[in-house]
Amino acid sequence: MTLFLPLMLLAQAYDPEIEAVMNRSRKEKQEAAASAASAPPPSPPAREDGKIPVPAKFAAPFQACLDQALEDPTAGVAFAEKWRIDGGGFYARHCMGFAFARAERWSPAIIAFQQAAEEAERSGEMAQSARLWAQAGNAALASGDAAKARGDFDAALARGLPDGLEKGEVHLDRARALVALGETEAARDSIDVALIQAPKDPLGWLLSATLARRSGEMSLAQAHIARAVQLSPDDAAVALEEGNIAILTDHEDIARSAWQRAARLAPDAAAGKAAADNLSRLPVAKPAG
Repeated sequence: MTLFLPLMLLAQAYDPEIEAVMNRSRKEKQEAAASAASAPPPSPPAREDGKIPVPAKFAAPFQACLDQALEDPTAGVAFAEKWRIDGGGFYARHCMGFAFARAERWSPAIIAFQQAAEEAERSGEMAQSARLWAQAGNAALASGDAAKARGDFDAALARGLPDGLEKGEVHLDRARALVALGETEAARDSIDVALIQAPKDPLGWLLSATLARRSGEMSLAQAHIARAVQLSPDDAAVALEEGNIAILTDHEDIARSAWQRAARLAPDAAAGKAAADNLSRLPVAKPAG
């Protein structure tokens, strides 16, 4: 069995990091941005819910622009451009970046977010600038340009964010970029910060466990994947990694159960397919008794 296990995992084309980057950058973060102005207060210094604070003056057109971009990205770009000319400021550029991202037009999305970040900084809105640099970084990450993404996340952190969820999310995003660049020690540093700042985000624990597995730190991998399972028991990517770690620590029964769960939860997704492939490589389970 000793030769079988490494060969099985080497044959696995799927990586949790890759799916996390694609899913989170393209969909989750876009949907989060779309709700950013749903209940805007008068621009506080920070928001515990992670939503971007929008002054009342810009809230209604910003929400209308986001709604338009969700319905039709091309129309959203046109809305944002007109609003920018009419004085929408960096909020209009932000919406333009969002609309381009909805269309998966990553290069113009990166430019729009970067221009919004620079305009926010010129206006003295440093926290907003930081958030927009982070948006640029996620667009760069989705485009496959991890080096650009790392630079944008560094720019976001340099402009200052309060301790808590937002800072943790940026460190986690930065860690994903560093993993893609092969800079595992730096990635570990950022993941450790993310786990402190955003301890309830299962993706942080998943990526930490994956990185620990790759580094041969199996006790850490086991502890962190257990936390990810606790936070997100119905996530196929988490279940897949739980199985990967279990098989490498001689817990075939746990691996089998985890991979079966992943394949059941997401049979058509990359994680579910990888889990099913791993199951096909296991020896047939002996009947009880």
